[in-house]
Amino acid sequence: MWNEAGTFLDFSIAPAYYQTNWFCLSFVAVFLASLWSIYRLRLLQVARQFNMRLEERVNERTRIARELNDSLLQNLHGLLFRFQAVRNMLPRRTEEAMEALDGAITRTEQAIAESLDTIKDLRYERVTSTDLAELLTQTGRELESGADANGNTPIFRVVVEGERQTLSPVLQDEVYRIGRELLRNAFQHARARHVEAEIRYDHRLFRVLIRDDGQGMDPKVLKEGGQPGHWGLPDVRERAKQIGAQLDFWSQPGAGAEVQLTVPASAAYAKSPDGSSRDDRGFRLFSNEKS
Repeated sequence: MWNEAGTFLDFSIAPAYYQTNWFCLSFVAVFLASLWSIYRLRLLQVARQFNMRLEERVNERTRIARELNDSLLQNLHGLLFRFQAVRNMLPRRTEEAMEALDGAITRTEQAIAESLDTIKDLRYERVTSTDLAELLTQTGRELESGADANGNTPIFRVVVEGERQTLSPVLQDEVYRIGRELLRNAFQHARARHVEAEIRYDHRLFRVLIRDDGQGMDPKVLKEGGQPGHWGLPDVRERAKQIGAQLDFWSQPGAGAEVQLTVPASAAYAKSPDGSSRDDRGFRLFSNEKS
């Protein structure tokens, strides 16, 4: 018989996990955490960029301070002693005082010229030439012209071995600065008859060697990394460290000196269009010799 009263059945369907309240709350929490992480990451990037720019400015100011200390301040100290000596000689040794005064005047002219060169270096901009050999050749010619005034002109040449590769612009700039400082030391302090810069393009390593046949470097200076109050060698070492290069010194008293800068090819060479580097072949020579 059909039941006219009927019956009832209670049942419920559980929601899917993505329909639950806890899932919605978790999704909102993850979304907010992601936004916060992106915000923090951006802050870190901005802070890193700011620190890099700040470090560049500090390094540039440090370089300026070193240049001024090595040129202007050292010259002023030397001139001060010279003029003090002239003043002490004036009452009794007039002729010697006049000779010393003439020497001080000559030294003052040289100090002015050196200060002008320093100002040029402070205004130095990143090199645009892609030929490191030509840059070093030009530097050698400038140093030769300065040596002519002192009556001591070493013979200078630049040797290039291997097929020339295109260097990374930033690395070439730093290598050029290092080579320029090493050449300046060789011309001004080594008392050499021959100065040579050698550039080697190899498929594994890029090398720059600066050598001379002068009086050699003081072992104490090599051990301590430089002379107190002078920043040439410490600056060279810092620049080499910044570009990941290895700097080696060889010197004997009276037997000259050689400095080698070595950079892995993967960091030194700019990639060719096909993404590969070329092998080392060929030989080129750039010379500027005087007899």
